[in-house]
Amino acid sequence: MAQGELEGELSFATVPQLLRQADALLAGGILDLSRVTRVDSAGLALLLELSRRSKSRGARLGIRGADPQILRLAGFFGLDQVLHFE
Repeated sequence: MAQGELEGELSFATVPQLLRQADALLAGGILDLSRVTRVDSAGLALLLELSRRSKSRGARLGIRGADPQILRLAGFFGLDQVLHFE
């Protein structure tokens, strides 16, 4: 997995490990979700937390490659107004 690239599931089971990698994921300022296969509410919470951490450092986290399921779920929770999908 490359810097800023997520793959597989973003779920309750995978979020704790991904949070431990937050600094590496944020290093490039872009998260690539093109290899993510599934996202649940915990996965969205991860994206929100990574965005918050980036903002606290004075940066903006861009999110690219999100599939329609992710965009719909983010929209359902109103997070499409907070997260920066490209």
